[in-house]
Amino acid sequence: MSEWTPNLIVFACNWCTYQGADLAGSLRYDYPANIKIIRVPCSGRVEPEFVVEAFKRGADGVFIGGCHPGDCHYKEGNYKAIRRFDLLKRILIDMGIEKERFQLEWISGSEGKRFAEAMTAFEKNVRELGPCKVKEGV
Repeated sequence: MSEWTPNLIVFACNWCTYQGADLAGSLRYDYPANIKIIRVPCSGRVEPEFVVEAFKRGADGVFIGGCHPGDCHYKEGNYKAIRRFDLLKRILIDMGIEKERFQLEWISGSEGKRFAEAMTAFEKNVRELGPCKVKEGV
């Protein structure tokens, strides 16, 4: 019998977290291979519908990575992301999705090691939760 592998979606800001992922790869830092990265122009451009759709289509965890506050290429995108994240997290919990399945982190382009560590920790947390039971009901 095969071991279950979590389906993890990462929305990565083009200017910071995506560059951090690229650096992690260049420096050969290990992180789980089941991470599916979606490059977005800014963490503030991740609409709540994107997250809900990811869970609806079978994601077991959704991670949003953006620039550190004050470093946003578009000045205020990450502040918009944190406001949306706080609201959406409460809604997802009400829908029966554990809070550990939805995470927001600030990872800059020079933090390849931090990206690898964040992905490893996120994958471990979701793996411990098991498959997301709220897929069709979202």
